[in-house]
Amino acid sequence: MVAAVDVSIPLPAPRTVWNGTAPRRIPAQAASDTASVRRPTWTQGIAVLVGAAALGILAGSVVALVRTLLSLPFMQDFLIAFPGEYEPAFAVEPGFAPWINWAHFFNVFLMVLIIRSGLRIRSEKRPTAFWTPRNNPKGKVSLTIWFHQALDVLWLVNGVIFVVLLFTTGHWARIVPTSWEVFPNALSAGLQYLSFDWPHENGWNNYNSLQQLAYFTTVFVAAPLAAVTGFRMSGMWPKKAEALSKAYPIEWARALHFPVMLYFVAFIVVHVALVMLTGFLRNLNHMYASQDAVTWTGFWVFVASLVVIGIGWVAARPLVIAPIAKVFGTVSGR
Repeated sequence: MVAAVDVSIPLPAPRTVWNGTAPRRIPAQAASDTASVRRPTWTQGIAVLVGAAALGILAGSVVALVRTLLSLPFMQDFLIAFPGEYEPAFAVEPGFAPWINWAHFFNVFLMVLIIRSGLRIRSEKRPTAFWTPRNNPKGKVSLTIWFHQALDVLWLVNGVIFVVLLFTTGHWARIVPTSWEVFPNALSAGLQYLSFDWPHENGWNNYNSLQQLAYFTTVFVAAPLAAVTGFRMSGMWPKKAEALSKAYPIEWARALHFPVMLYFVAFIVVHVALVMLTGFLRNLNHMYASQDAVTWTGFWVFVASLVVIGIGWVAARPLVIAPIAKVFGTVSGR
């Protein structure tokens, strides 16, 4: 005869689920251990100093080598033949129109936020909010991705307007090479930059050849690559276009998109450095005040633009983005 079992008493079992509580205070010993792990060691500090010194020595060696090279007779002849710029094949009106200044500001403003949101997408593990288009419930993406793509659209609109005005006003010849002389002149300008004997600055009338190639690459190569690869990875890519998706795999877009962003970061860093080192008051007047003068007008407009960009950087968070995103779709939590 089997003994009756009391089913009201639960069977004993080890606890396998965390009860959801945690200590309110981290023990002092544990906190100090964590801090000690994250604090750089003295060997790491010495390694950083040695690395910085090595880079400084390398940079100084390159400058000395280039200056010695340019002092040789055949290089002096090269600099005379190719001073760093050439006369454009088409006459271009000097100066920078106000629309160029505005396009430049919007480009910088949007690019900073695009880079910020792009880096956040790469590091975001658990999004705090999601956006879903009203006509496509399956198109749900994180709010950060929606913000990044919305910025991309605005950036492309600004770029299209810039390119259209560039060709309709004839200013395209400033950044589009019109002679094969652009290449030896670009080499000449690059060597002059490396020697710290700057090439002649004449941006109000004509860019030097290295500048021209850099601007051409940025506007007509890097920007389209960023757009094409970003579109392939976005929710706007047609899901039913199987043949097109097979011909242009998303892996290709992912492999190119991040290096293109790194190119833009490098371009911005070098561009800003050269603006500051080659007569920053005149350069800032060119870009922000449409003036070819050494005054403080462009500088203060530049400072105001930095304030606006800083406000945009701080405001680029779900609390501010969500109400805007709701206008175009549905915002939800996890």
